[in-house]
Amino acid sequence: MATIKNARPLSPEKLFDFLKTGFADYINSELDSNLAIEYAHVFNEINVSFPEVIDGPALNIAVTDVELTVTLLAAESNYNAELLEENLIGFLEQQAT
Repeated sequence: MATIKNARPLSPEKLFDFLKTGFADYINSELDSNLAIEYAHVFNEINVSFPEVIDGPALNIAVTDVELTVTLLAAESNYNAELLEENLIGFLEQQAT
């Protein structure tokens, strides 16, 4: 689990839009890959899934006015989910500051 302080408050809706429009390009550029990514947004929670490599949600982002908390849900996956988590955190740090 990682916590990122919001230098500028991000609503869950705004972060959801940032993810949909920019995260795929960011992570695929970083990993030199072409991962498919799906997002689910309910209230202040956003789940991030990589359906080609991990069954079910891989990561969860809890959004508050003060911080973003990233939780790895696919810790037991055969795929390197920690690498996906690191890249999500890098992307979120760019968006939150």
